[in-house]
Amino acid sequence: MKEKEELMKEKRPAHRLTSYDVYLFSLGRHYEIYKKMGAHLCEEDGKAGTYFAVWAPGAAGVSVVGDFNNWDVSAHPMEVYGDSGIYELFVPDVGKGELYKYVITHKNGHICYKADPYGNLCQVRPDNASVVTSISDYAWTDDPWQKNKKKAVDVNQPMSIYEVHIGSWKKTLDGSNHGFLDYRTLAHQLAEYVRYMGYTHVELIGIAEHPLDGSWGYQVTGYYAPTSRYGTPEDFMYFVDYMHSQGIGVILDWVPAHFPRDEHALGRFDGTPLYEHPDPRRGEHPDWGTYIFNYAKPEVSNFLVANALFWLECFHVDGLRVDAVASMLYLDYGKSDGQWLPNKDGGNENYEAIEFLKHLNSIIHHRVPGAMMIAEESTAWPKVTGQPIDGGLGFTFKWNMGWMNDFLEYMKVDPYFRHYDHHKLTFSFEYMYSEKYILVLSHDEVVHMKGSMIHKMPGETWQKFGNLRVAYGFMMAHPGKKLLFMGQDFAQIREWSEERSLDWFLLDNEPDHRRLNNYWRDLQHFYTGQPALYELDDSDKGFRWINGGDSDRNMLTFCRMTKDRKNCLMFHFNFSPVEYKDFRSGVLCPGEYVEVFNNSREEYGGRPMLNEGKRQAEPIEWDGKPYSIEYDVPAFGMVVFQFDYTAPSRKKRRGSSRRKRRAVKE
Repeated sequence: MKEKEELMKEKRPAHRLTSYDVYLFSLGRHYEIYKKMGAHLCEEDGKAGTYFAVWAPGAAGVSVVGDFNNWDVSAHPMEVYGDSGIYELFVPDVGKGELYKYVITHKNGHICYKADPYGNLCQVRPDNASVVTSISDYAWTDDPWQKNKKKAVDVNQPMSIYEVHIGSWKKTLDGSNHGFLDYRTLAHQLAEYVRYMGYTHVELIGIAEHPLDGSWGYQVTGYYAPTSRYGTPEDFMYFVDYMHSQGIGVILDWVPAHFPRDEHALGRFDGTPLYEHPDPRRGEHPDWGTYIFNYAKPEVSNFLVANALFWLECFHVDGLRVDAVASMLYLDYGKSDGQWLPNKDGGNENYEAIEFLKHLNSIIHHRVPGAMMIAEESTAWPKVTGQPIDGGLGFTFKWNMGWMNDFLEYMKVDPYFRHYDHHKLTFSFEYMYSEKYILVLSHDEVVHMKGSMIHKMPGETWQKFGNLRVAYGFMMAHPGKKLLFMGQDFAQIREWSEERSLDWFLLDNEPDHRRLNNYWRDLQHFYTGQPALYELDDSDKGFRWINGGDSDRNMLTFCRMTKDRKNCLMFHFNFSPVEYKDFRSGVLCPGEYVEVFNNSREEYGGRPMLNEGKRQAEPIEWDGKPYSIEYDVPAFGMVVFQFDYTAPSRKKRRGSSRRKRRAVKE
């Protein structure tokens, strides 16, 4: 403690590194290190300029170059701060908008030009210099949203996420700015659509700076910089601020699993494997051609944890979706024998990555209450959303990749043969509460020759749309939060490509697509307006089966319950093209059943088979239940009845048995 107090007594300008900063950084515990590293506008001795700081402990020397010194390597050599390996320098008269890079001299004399790992703005690709800027000037207006943010992480609130690649959501009509809309224009157009459709959140693909459009932002070179394709950091702040003003949460994809080999970026930054693990069996992804962060090194862990906090605290985003978590957890992920190195116990678990994730989530939940951390984890790793104190990783939610794979495999099968795959439809109900899940139909499912959602559906055109309607209805009724990738909510025909805009013309020119869009819109508003679909989303008290085994008819019937047992919902799904008149189904209890949603409406593109009026439960045993009702079931139908639950009395149960026997005898 005495050593810590001595370190804190050091007197230096507020913008400069201190011994205490270095001490925290060396422990991996400086959660605002980005306020000291990088380029910062400031004054020294009454002179305006920029303070530069970069970590390069393996370098023989570092200098900063830019337009301000005609890129002269010898003009501004930087000074190393003590034995920290951090080089720093104040350069007067360097202002906002100046280009710069660090020139790293390796110990063998080789020099390399590097962009700033902590830089907040980069040139538009293919150029890659860093740009001096400020991220502290924006005047935020989202105080009410920030105060209420804790509600956003409540697992018993509705959440429907619109996954968006903003570079291809819409393109400029005149081809200006390489076809990209800017952050501010996008804010208004996207918010209008999101509100109309009933989404609660947007999840943005590829916001951190990246050199290649085709990587969609998953090959990050500027972890602390919103990509300049769409504007400045202030423009992106406006985007988030405006979304909040419209009641929309913002989630970003975040990629700590790997980083590319681009010469100007993090790879071999100071001539040594600084950010990556030095052993290629731990430090490289052979399939991806990328490096793997050395999570065991405190300064590298600090770089990443502070980066996550940077987006949450400085840019007010509401959550991070952590990409490719499985590749972090397993040492042999995507590797053949001889390409990976076991842990100290001979296993394939990456102990350092596990501890990194636990630390990351613990700190975020402590510093930013209400922030969401979402794991894209594609295996059965236990307790992904469990608390670190109980051996969990600490994520708020996990993408349910198992549900997605099984469900899509089922939907691709011709209805005539679906009874063989019925287990793929029902298996997810066996583990639906083992984690806090988000059901996802993401961009990964509509690229690389996988086809769009509508093209996954079997049959003729009317059958494809019918299949998609019942598929989306099932997704919305199944426990778990929801995510859908852009374009799939109006049944885009073409597979997604980042090179072109979505096919918005389908909404104006093709009635089937407009009707599917109407359906998804109404389905989402139904979801957010029905407590049965979210207020017990993490509890088995919120779900009751009616019939999960009707494989011959491709049917499922189940109920979603509310806390007070009022306004519960019974769902009947028909995954076949066969219509049923006067279909009898068991129900949970006596009382009135009123249809509140039916996907066969004409405005949805269906052949209407509506159930108007009230259905009174009859004491006729069916589906193992003492009461039942009759109703019509449309082809590829989703029929939803609302009811108040009251437990059947024993007397009525006995009476129902006699009634059934009498009915059968007659």
